[in-house]
Formats: sequence, structure tokens, C-alpha cells
Amino acid sequence: MQYRTIGNTAVSAVGLGAMPLSIEHRPDEQRAIATLHAALDAGVTLIDTADSYHWHAGEEGHNELLIARALAAYGGDTSGVLVATKGGRGRPGDGSWTVNGSPDHLKRAAEASAKRLGVEAIGLYQLHKPDPTVPWADSVGALRDLLDAGTIRAAGLSNVTADQIREAHAILGDGLASVQNRYSPAVRDSEPELRLSTELGLAFLPWSPLGGISRSSLDGPSGSTSANTAFHDVAAAHGVSPQRIALAWLLARSPRVIPVPGASRPASIQDSAEAADVELSAADLERLEAALPN
Repeated sequence: MQYRTIGNTAVSAVGLGAMPLSIEHRPDEQRAIATLHAALDAGVTLIDTADSYHWHAGEEGHNELLIARALAAYGGDTSGVLVATKGGRGRPGDGSWTVNGSPDHLKRAAEASAKRLGVEAIGLYQLHKPDPTVPWADSVGALRDLLDAGTIRAAGLSNVTADQIREAHAILGDGLASVQNRYSPAVRDSEPELRLSTELGLAFLPWSPLGGISRSSLDGPSGSTSANTAFHDVAAAHGVSPQRIALAWLLARSPRVIPVPGASRPASIQDSAEAADVELSAADLERLEAALPN
């Protein structure tokens, strides 16, 4: 496993997005914990979650509690694992998502998340989404207060624009450690935010990093392709899955990129984790870049 940094913390170059373990169509707890343990076995030391990753009403924090149980039950050393959680969104149980970026809510949410995770301070706490009804500086100011109080060790932002990153950086300074936006071979509208994160030394955590990559050949025989894309062709040449190639491509975009692919099966995260060791040639990267949608 290769490593990259979030703030002053070294983490695996590929993390685990734990959301699929708690939302609609989630696996049973036995398989969910097996997936988390498989990630740890594969060398993954970054687990991404949020207090809103749940399915039904009244389940707030389901994913955080699940991760805490999995870490407690793991037989190996978990002291180097960074659990990054988020606050500022809600799920009333009807399938919708709400937004609440008020400072009071964010502070209460962070304290509740720390309690569920069983930690004195959250290693990385990210504002899940800007609230259009709350001044951005006020929401970010809550992160500043949480840093000063020692409730969180590092702050991050999710679903933000470059201008919002700049404003937050001015408020948080070195306390700002990460940006988590949607970014994948199919969705690259966060290119400005990726460039700015790299310039500022912030970790960039793409969510939904496998968008646009067919999962059809993940379990197929090595070297076979089931979709006519450059990612599948390069995967066949390397004898690996196209998902692994997509993650390797993301890692090559910037030394600050740390993708967090979701998984609900042990085999999926095991495959994703191995992307950190894939070496794409200049010719591979040129071929992939040429095939990307404009």
C-alpha cells in the first residue's frame, strides 16, 4: 500500500467510502463488518463516513456506529486508522437529503459523532454541504470553533466551489486539511477545486470515483473486457479490473488525490485497495486522457 497525507496524518492512498454499508439496499451487518475488516486487511487506513449515512428515520449515525463496532472487533492494530466523518446533512427517512449548516447544529453534530465513534477528538471532520440559508463564513466558523475546542483535529469541506475553499482557507488556515467533491472519469467538473486543493496542499478526496466505469468485468477472468472503453482496454493489458485502472488514473491526477470508493463486499474493497500499486505508463495515461468525455 502506498501512502499520502491529510494534514499531518499519513493514510493509505486509497480509502474506503463506507456509505453503501448503511444506506438503501445495504448488506447485513455480518457482511458489512467483513467488508470493513477486508479493507483493514488490505492496508486501508482511511474510512469515510457521515452522520447522515443511514436508511430509515431515527437511524442517525448508523454508519459511524457500524464502523466503531467493526474497529473494536478487528483483531489487528487500528491505531493508525483515520475515520473521517461529516456533518451538515440529514435524512428524514423518505429517501430525501436535507442540509443544515448552522453553527449550533454543526457543533452538536460533531460532538455526537465523536461519541458514536468512541473518540475524544475526530481525526477529520468535514462540512458535508454548504447550506444556502446560512452565511458560508458562519458555517466555516463553526469548524474553527470545533478545532479550537479540540473536538476535531482537522477540518474539511465537501461539495464546494473554489471560491468557498479560498474563503474557508482564510478562516481555518492550517486547520483546513481536505476537500471532498465528486470526481471521476465521467464527472470532472471539480477540476478547478482539484487544482486549487493541490496548490494549497489540501487532500482531495473524490467521492463516487468510479463513475462511468462499468462494473461488469470486475469479477470476469483476468484479461477479459466486457465494455469497449479505454479503461477496460488498459485494464486488460495490465490484467486487472477497470475499476482499479480508474482509481490509478485518479491517483495520477495529483499527489493530493486520495479516492474513497464505496464498497459493500470484501472483494470490492480488496480490488480497489490494490489500485495504489498499479503503475500506469505515460502511454497508458495518454490513452485514458484521450478517451475522456469533454
